[in-house]
Amino acid sequence: MITRGVYAAGLSVLNTDLSLDIDATVRHAEDLIKNGLHGVFFFGSTGQSQLLGLQDKKKLISKISNHKLKKQFFLGTGNNALQDNIDLIDHGFNKNGFSTWLLMPPAYFPKTDQGVFNFYQKIISKFPKIQVGVYNFEKLSGYKFSIEAITKLAKAFPSNIRFVKDSSYNLYEKLRIKDLYILPGSEAKLLKGLEKGCGGIISAVTNLTHSLARKVFDDFNNKKEQTVNEKLIKVRETFDNYPLIPALHSFMSDEDEKYKNLLPPLTLLSEEKKQELLSKLKELNFIPKTNSVAA
Repeated sequence: MITRGVYAAGLSVLNTDLSLDIDATVRHAEDLIKNGLHGVFFFGSTGQSQLLGLQDKKKLISKISNHKLKKQFFLGTGNNALQDNIDLIDHGFNKNGFSTWLLMPPAYFPKTDQGVFNFYQKIISKFPKIQVGVYNFEKLSGYKFSIEAITKLAKAFPSNIRFVKDSSYNLYEKLRIKDLYILPGSEAKLLKGLEKGCGGIISAVTNLTHSLARKVFDDFNNKKEQTVNEKLIKVRETFDNYPLIPALHSFMSDEDEKYKNLLPPLTLLSEEKKQELLSKLKELNFIPKTNSVAA
């Protein structure tokens, strides 16, 4: 179950044949929680979910079904086909006990509010006991949720629609529904969102900013002076100048070569761009604790 907190959209670590390295991906998530995050989402956009096959996803879900950190592990689907979403949730929920799911509307085709509502309705009617996070990310899905669209879903399925990941940033300042957590998708929105009643963040860059983001969150809750928020925002803004997945993997690959593996059409940053990124982060004195995922 999602609570207030700082979460990562976890990276997927791949083998050289581009299959999912399940053990390394799980170790990466374990390290993020060890470094302060409240939880990690597998198979979000950052995890290349739209490019991964169903079998790899199912294998990882089976691997973590009895993990000691299971309550801090959450799942997306990242599938376009309705039946693929249903198939994965059946495996994850009915067979392995994962009840919380982050769902993005299918990409590619034009969408209406009613069409998107129907997508969520079909899944929730099939699994009436799951908890659903609505993933608002127009850049990838081609659809931007309005406050009215979220409100309609929340009223229709009050026991299922439990949180919103707002990566379009049109909801987090104004959307307020009882018992519905709003979590923007960027560290740059963390403190502002908390001040406006949001529940925290689910972010790609918390794969690296975990400790800084957690401190901002804790200092807000403890009514302490904010001493690292400015640095956190600058780090996030630096990454925002590059494609996020390539930038994160390029950075992490200095620590472990496994992070160099990306599914096409994704590619690492050019060496020039990578050095530019590293130089900018060095100027910010940002040297995050990273861990090798090698066995």
